[in-house]
Amino acid sequence: MIKLDIFSDPICPWCYIGKARLEAALEQRPDHPFVVEWHPFQLNPDMPKDGMDRRAYLEGKFGGTQGAKTAYRPIVDTLAQELPDADLGKIKKTPNTMDAHRLIHWAGLEALQTSMVDALFAAYFTQGRDIGDHEVLADIADTVGMDASVVMRLLSSDQDVELISSRDTHARERGITAVPMFVVAQQHAVSGAQNSKLWVEVIDELMAGATDTTH
Repeated sequence: MIKLDIFSDPICPWCYIGKARLEAALEQRPDHPFVVEWHPFQLNPDMPKDGMDRRAYLEGKFGGTQGAKTAYRPIVDTLAQELPDADLGKIKKTPNTMDAHRLIHWAGLEALQTSMVDALFAAYFTQGRDIGDHEVLADIADTVGMDASVVMRLLSSDQDVELISSRDTHARERGITAVPMFVVAQQHAVSGAQNSKLWVEVIDELMAGATDTTH
């Protein structure tokens, strides 16, 4: 088995696209060697705890309405082609993702991490839900098989806030400045939402290498 570490943020559209492309490759190679682990990276570590209006956020980040439209055009086009269930128009708020990252961490302790990442992406990009809201997060936790009341209690505490912050900081210290970032076998970094063809080639190379060492 080969570790595939993925650094991502559940409000990052390219992370959402990159995950879909990776999964399409994994479906083509069901005997792939990857064991996936998700790692926190906050696109907006200084986001107010309650988040902010999405339009104001995008216009502030990209220098006005036109800048935001220009920056988002490739995302809109790619989603339309590859993830047509996505509906960016439903998103009213850009949340602080600390609590979503905590939830992904706790899901990992129950072997539900990828299911949780899936559910958060779907909630945000297809349903426009506020994934910074504790009740929304507890409801999402319930849908993947976690105990919503336990999650609600954890979210109302500071449990693992420092852990997520330190892991985020560690990622930046390793030189990660943007996500998605995929690290294969703790040594080969693959940045960005690479297409499925590349992932199939990576898997084939890894499996050929494993075969060579066994003969």
